[in-house]
Amino acid sequence: MILDQQNLTFGLYFVGFSPVKLSQRGHYALRALIVLGLNYSDSVVRIQTISTAQNIPKRFLEQILNDLKAAGILESRRGITGGYRLHRPPENITLAEIIRHIEGPLAPVSCVSEKFYERCSCPNEEKCGIRSIMKEVREAIVKVLETVTVAQLCERVRTLQGVHEDPLEYII
Repeated sequence: MILDQQNLTFGLYFVGFSPVKLSQRGHYALRALIVLGLNYSDSVVRIQTISTAQNIPKRFLEQILNDLKAAGILESRRGITGGYRLHRPPENITLAEIIRHIEGPLAPVSCVSEKFYERCSCPNEEKCGIRSIMKEVREAIVKVLETVTVAQLCERVRTLQGVHEDPLEYII
C-alpha cells in the first residue's frame, strides 16, 4: 500500500495523533521572546521594533503578545513610550511553558500527555505499542523544553551569531 501525504495525515489524526510541529504562531512567539530576552534589562520594547527586527506581521504579533501577557509571561506599558517586556527574568521562563501555552500539549498523542491527557481508542491502552513509543517521544521533548529557558535560548542566539552592538540586530 502506498500512502501519500494526505492519507498519511488523515491516518495519523485518525489514531489520535497531533502534529509534533511548531506552528507559525509558536515560531513567532519564540522569536519575539528572544528579542524581549535579549533586551530584558531595558525597559520595554515596542511592537513595531519586534515586528521589524523579526519580520513578523504587526497585527499577528499583537495577538501573540497579548496572549502571552494574559498568560503572565509578558507585561506591557501603554502609551507612546509603551511596549512589552518579560514579566519574569528570562532564566525563569521555560520553552515548555511558552509552547504549551501557544500550541497546547507537548505530547504527540493525547493518551501520553501529562497535562492534557485524553483516553485514546486503543482496546488496551497499557499494552499499546504506539502509546509506548509516543510516551518516549513525549519524555524526550519534555526533557529538553522543560530545561531550556528563554535566557539559554538567547545565549544560544548570541553564541551562534556573535556579539552585536544592537541586540535587535540578531537574526532568528
